Amino acid sequence: MHKSNFAKNAFGEYLLTLRRDKEIGLREICRKVNYDASNWSKIERGIMRPPSDEKILSTWAIALGLKKDSKEYMEFLDKAAIAQGILPKNISEEEMVELLPAFFRTMRNGKPTKEELDELINLLKKET
Repeated sequence: MHKSNFAKNAFGEYLLTLRRDKEIGLREICRKVNYDASNWSKIERGIMRPPSDEKILSTWAIALGLKKDSKEYMEFLDKAAIAQGILPKNISEEEMVELLPAFFRTMRNGKPTKEELDELINLLKKET
């Protein structure tokens, strides 16, 4: 997978999984959240980035059954932020640097590709 699409695809796959797990059709969820079905589909397929507006993302998360301020809700917002190419709001650069050793120990088991690591580095360098 091309490195620029990795984060978009990861969020899109996550969004699709959440929707299917709740057995909600594409058009049904789009009517519920007042969003264009074509664009939602593009996000699920990793063709388009998710919206950056936290209010819209919050509406989506709640419509998908995630309770506000739950671990799953925060993960949803974090994955959307990463797909936008930014660090989640509640994580500082200092905290991220402290987390990197644990991250790399975890990733060693799965052997990330050079492209995936390059994208991670680029994400970490971007300002919040």
